[in-house]
Amino acid sequence: MRALVVYESSFGNTGQVATAVWEGMFQRLPDVALLEVSAAPRRLPPELELLVVGAPTQAFGMSRPKTREDALRTAGTELTGPTFGVREWLRELEPPQRPVYAATFDTRIHTPHVPGSAAVGAWRVLRRAGFEVSAEVESFWVLGIRGPLRDGELDRAQSWGVSLVSLLPGQHPVGAR
Repeated sequence: MRALVVYESSFGNTGQVATAVWEGMFQRLPDVALLEVSAAPRRLPPELELLVVGAPTQAFGMSRPKTREDALRTAGTELTGPTFGVREWLRELEPPQRPVYAATFDTRIHTPHVPGSAAVGAWRVLRRAGFEVSAEVESFWVLGIRGPLRDGELDRAQSWGVSLVSLLPGQHPVGAR
């Protein structure tokens, strides 16, 4: 696989965005996979060229066990054990052995002046780990804690996915020939 989209989702909104990003990427690059964070490998495949990571912003950044537990309770889901999110996955992820491009996104409540971003936190971790992080840090907006996504966000996510493929060597920017 040349590209991988890894995501964490509490209420399904980030999962919907991740799927839309994957669909956009798949339009131009059929060798792209989509994995929920608990199924994502700790050692990336050697042929991987692009990693896209998405998570919900909780408590001003990437989720923590406590914020995920609170989200599960809010969703009415029974806790069955420890939770695992992007923060823990990135901590366990082995650094790349060769250049791998990376981009990050998050879902956030569409409220002015709310600080913090899971996407920025993930971007910083990936950069320190040796990934070639792009300037592509994107937020997708939800209308409340549980959602739904703001109108047009899935279309925007799909378009962003299409544009991410141009980060790969040998790919041309969208619209270029």
